[in-house]
Amino acid sequence: MFRFLIAVLSAVALSAPASAQESELGKIRDEIRQLKQQYEQRIQALEKRLADTEVKAGKAVAAASKAEHSAASAETTATAAAAAPAAPASDRGESAFNPAVSLILQGTFARDSQDPNSYRLNGFMPSGGEVGPPKRSFSLGETELNISANIDPYFRGVAIASLAPEGGVNVEEAYFQTLALPKGFTVKGGRFFSGLGYLNEQHQHAWDFQDAPLAYKAFLGNQFRQNGLQLKWVAPTDLFIELAAEAGAGDNFPGSDRNKNGVGGYALLGHVGGDIGDSYAWRAGASYLKTSPNARTYQDVDTLGNPVINAFSGSAKLWVADGVLKWAPNGNATDHNFKLQGEYFRFMQDGALNYNDTAGSAVFGQVTGPFNATQTGWYAQSTWQFMPAWRVGYRYDRLNFGSVNNGIVTGGTGPTANDFPVLSNYSPTRNSVMVDWSPTEFSRIRLQLASDKSRLGATDNQAIVQYIYSLGAHGAHKF
Repeated sequence: MFRFLIAVLSAVALSAPASAQESELGKIRDEIRQLKQQYEQRIQALEKRLADTEVKAGKAVAAASKAEHSAASAETTATAAAAAPAAPASDRGESAFNPAVSLILQGTFARDSQDPNSYRLNGFMPSGGEVGPPKRSFSLGETELNISANIDPYFRGVAIASLAPEGGVNVEEAYFQTLALPKGFTVKGGRFFSGLGYLNEQHQHAWDFQDAPLAYKAFLGNQFRQNGLQLKWVAPTDLFIELAAEAGAGDNFPGSDRNKNGVGGYALLGHVGGDIGDSYAWRAGASYLKTSPNARTYQDVDTLGNPVINAFSGSAKLWVADGVLKWAPNGNATDHNFKLQGEYFRFMQDGALNYNDTAGSAVFGQVTGPFNATQTGWYAQSTWQFMPAWRVGYRYDRLNFGSVNNGIVTGGTGPTANDFPVLSNYSPTRNSVMVDWSPTEFSRIRLQLASDKSRLGATDNQAIVQYIYSLGAHGAHKF
């Protein structure tokens, strides 16, 4: 009996610590279970945040893809990128000192029924910069060298040089542009293609046809460049709104080198644009250019075929209205897209014209009289990408002689209208069609056919094969 009691007491004594230990273990298990629940809840919350963020990011990417094909989004994005401060040089490493460099190679094979060396636009004062059709047979086109980089967090620099086939270098653009101005403002200074109209700001290799419309040749000397400053503002709105003002030397046609202090010409321009659904984008605008040419000269011949030098001084004003509509199914222009664009020009000159035949027959010597003219021109074109890499296009150009008052002729005491053959009452027209193949974004081969009636009494039937190759880092083209 005694031994049994001892055994029972011993079992109780041994079981007491075991029960205490089991209770402690239970508490630990409960704490672990609670921690697991807490972490599972946190993980679920984080996974939900991740899923929500991915959905938002997907929507942002879709919106950006759509915006890529819209005027408003494309221009606003570009301006916002320009306005944002660049990363400090220390963050960008050695690549900060390596500017983007690109080279554009161009060439043609041309067949013309009229001599391209005698090209002219009858009815309009020559600008001295009219670019006629390419020379016959094989020829090298303009080679363009582009160097650009962010200078620091506040400025960007761009230099674009044109290498002429015959030799020599022409600085097409060389400008700085601000990166950090607030409220959607940017300032550009140096030499740059003016933002007036639609096509003027684009480089030739980005055009849909090999050459510029007739109105650009007659009223802008092919393309108008400013040596000056541009202030641009893009509104922070869903509708794309862009306003800009330019002030420059005014030394390019329709102006001239005045050799005077101050501003020789200025331009005002505005554009609006946006999307129509998922597949359409549009942009429209109006521009105004004023210059003050001084002795802007051009060559002509008198009735005997002797050389004459005419010089215009006064004011030249140009109004431009432009519009473009683009279509791509659901904003995806890879397989199919369509573009319709056009511009209307109204050109006014008021001043004095000096007639000088002293280099030739000297029948009249130098005669000066009032001169004023209001002339117009326009073009409309469309391009259709009917399958990947292949496009076709059509363009119609027209210039209207308008109202021209040559005081030297109407005065009746000197040269007659026959002594101003370039200013004959004539309205040039042209029809052009093209088909091009672009296997990649870096190469294009184009065939262009045109019936050009720029010259009085002559039709130039043209056939041009053009190649365009882009080497290096080349930025996206404008809308």
